[in-house]
Amino acid sequence: MAQTEVVQSRRIVTEIPGPESRDIQKRRSAAVAQGVGSVLPVYVERAGGGIVEDVDGNSLIDFGSGIAVTNVGNADARVVDRAAEQLGRFTHTCFMVNPYEAYVEVCEALNRVTPGDHEKRSILLNSGAEAVENAVKIARSATGRQAVVVFDHAYHGRTNLTMGLTAKNMPYKQGFGPFAGEIHRMPMAYAYRWPTGPENCGPEAAAAAIDQVVKQIGAENVAAMVIEPIQGEGGFIEPAPGFLPALVEFCRANGIVFVADEVQTGFARTGDMFACDHEGIVPDLIATAKGIAGGLPLAAVTGRAELMDAVHGGGLGGTYGGNPAACAAALASLEVIETEDLTGRAREIGALMLDRLRSFADRFDVVGDVRGRGAMVAIELVRDGKEPNPEAVARVLRHCHSRGLILLSAGTYGNVIRMLPPLVIGDDLLREGLDILEEALAGV
Repeated sequence: MAQTEVVQSRRIVTEIPGPESRDIQKRRSAAVAQGVGSVLPVYVERAGGGIVEDVDGNSLIDFGSGIAVTNVGNADARVVDRAAEQLGRFTHTCFMVNPYEAYVEVCEALNRVTPGDHEKRSILLNSGAEAVENAVKIARSATGRQAVVVFDHAYHGRTNLTMGLTAKNMPYKQGFGPFAGEIHRMPMAYAYRWPTGPENCGPEAAAAAIDQVVKQIGAENVAAMVIEPIQGEGGFIEPAPGFLPALVEFCRANGIVFVADEVQTGFARTGDMFACDHEGIVPDLIATAKGIAGGLPLAAVTGRAELMDAVHGGGLGGTYGGNPAACAAALASLEVIETEDLTGRAREIGALMLDRLRSFADRFDVVGDVRGRGAMVAIELVRDGKEPNPEAVARVLRHCHSRGLILLSAGTYGNVIRMLPPLVIGDDLLREGLDILEEALAGV
């Protein structure tokens, strides 16, 4: 049964975090490994729409969506009801032992909604990292090659292989090596920081990356090129125009599998169903997770049938991949996205937020860049021109958190504030959250 509707207003009744949260935090310190962090240790009682309620009775505005997971909200009635109904029938059989229709239905839906009209196949998994890792496995199996090309500022996960694919050392890689081999990193089309200016970034970055692949690896040795169509943890870096199409053309000409990591960008987050749609990019394989199932753990790889079917029988799978309750939630979540036009809503959110954030850039020197698409937007904080300013980010986040606004940081240099509100948030909460952010920036 769906929960009682969460009131859509910010309400602060204690300091943040409050006494109940602090008590639970003490228990956590004695029970949970210290390596697991939390952005804001307020312990959640319930959530919905654009609000997270904590155990102390505070209601916080959600600009995080559990890192782009709750696109349809934290407790959409259709998602809750379908998952609950499935749980009442059975919780698990393992698709590799006794299959069930919901897994097939999710794969059919993914084959339909992902970019391209070619014949596709899908597999279901547990996490974004697992999806990316399986995409690499499939590419290697299909091509008979080993090398994998990735990019500066990338984030792809926390498994051994995906840590190797990830660019940022701390906190993701420090002390966890050695990592998997045959991973090669190329320049990213980071327009704000491109040496010759943003207008030259797309073609120059593509040319540099392709030149390095040819000279340093040999295109004939590359199994896959893996890239986020908008980088997430790297700082919401939107590749300069022309960069992605040039890479796709190069991959097509050289038999390289082009893998789009849409774990954070997928399922209406950027104002299209997938970020690749913006430039008409059709990946060979696409990795998805996060927003796929309304908060339940599910991930997928979807791709060209001839690639997906190249793997030998039994070579893909996992005990929990495509859990039946998560499949039910995914089908409901996709229904909500399509029937409620959440892609259109993401574009509305983006227009409102970007307009306001650009006004901040005009007023506050600390705001060096404003970027993003749809409900995936960010500001980069700087000092002395373009020098990264992570200290300002820390101050801004402390202020916003204390005032009941959930915000996240990002970026290779730790100097980006990213905003990922649920696609069902109201405009009033968006504006109130931006008011709090403006207060914080004014105080830097």
